[in-house]
Amino acid sequence: MFPILIEKVTGQQKPYREGLRKLLGRLPCPFADGDSVGIKLHWGERGNTGFLPPDYAREIAGWLRENGVKPFVFDTTVLYSGGRRTAADSLRTAAQHGYTADYLGCPVRIADGEDGRDVVSIPASYKHFETVQVANVFDQAQGFVVFSHFKGHMVSLFGGAIKNISMGFASRAQKQRMHADYHPVLNQKKCSCCGVCAEVCPTKAAFISESGYPEYDLKKCIGCAQCIALCPEAALQIFWDSDKTVFQEKLVETAAAVWKKIQGKTLVINALVNIVEECDCLPGKNDVIAPDFGFIGGDHPVEVDEESLRTLGSAVFENIHPGVPWSCQFSYAREIGFARRP
Repeated sequence: MFPILIEKVTGQQKPYREGLRKLLGRLPCPFADGDSVGIKLHWGERGNTGFLPPDYAREIAGWLRENGVKPFVFDTTVLYSGGRRTAADSLRTAAQHGYTADYLGCPVRIADGEDGRDVVSIPASYKHFETVQVANVFDQAQGFVVFSHFKGHMVSLFGGAIKNISMGFASRAQKQRMHADYHPVLNQKKCSCCGVCAEVCPTKAAFISESGYPEYDLKKCIGCAQCIALCPEAALQIFWDSDKTVFQEKLVETAAAVWKKIQGKTLVINALVNIVEECDCLPGKNDVIAPDFGFIGGDHPVEVDEESLRTLGSAVFENIHPGVPWSCQFSYAREIGFARRP
């Protein structure tokens, strides 16, 4: 256990490699010589413009090699259509965004395998999940660096280390279990009948009816919210089948279960740069909502996320995503013993 470390990037030139290098130099290295260490990150959806460039991953990989360990970069496949639904598509998207083995100096892997079936169930024993299903990456690595782009999110308010561990390690089935409590509702007055929601729906739950307006088969809907996020007229809203806090709790439970497996051998770094309003999972341009700050590092995801939110102020995200019960993530983490500090 060591104090939260902060490295500001004021006056530095983008990308802020110097700032990240300074932070890494201050972090104690918990890895043994010869260890294999996975760098968990998000290389952005195809067409997304808000993702972090590969320069930072290259910096981390280089620092790990200097410390005698063998790094690799990884992510998992996703629920929705686009450039990361299959392993092959995701690796192509990674390469298009500059995340290649040649540039990073280490392998780039899809942790849940070529067909999304390289997964394992691990114990959770919490209110929503007795077990959680995640990528079977634990046998591939003796340690991890969780590197997260700190930004907004329509359902969790912000995305940082907790979400990177939870959704990022989760199998597609576990991702669906976390998303299962909400579905889209159409405001016809705003709808232009463009058909985007039907085009992007991975399960064909959205379809254009004879009236010209979209309809939604809720039995097929997996709650991925891609239609809501990509509607150009903002004509779709989230309808919760349960209390809004349930998603926050499921997110925390999945992260907590993974953390039991990787704690003590994991470093956590949040990048508070290019702070955009929405997740890097969405194609298109995301508006920047706060000035670049720098990097925050530590050895616990709850602490690093709390410090990141305290640094920026929750209002930055609440103005964009009002009504999200985000504080539940931290209170529930303490309730289930995920957080170290009261």
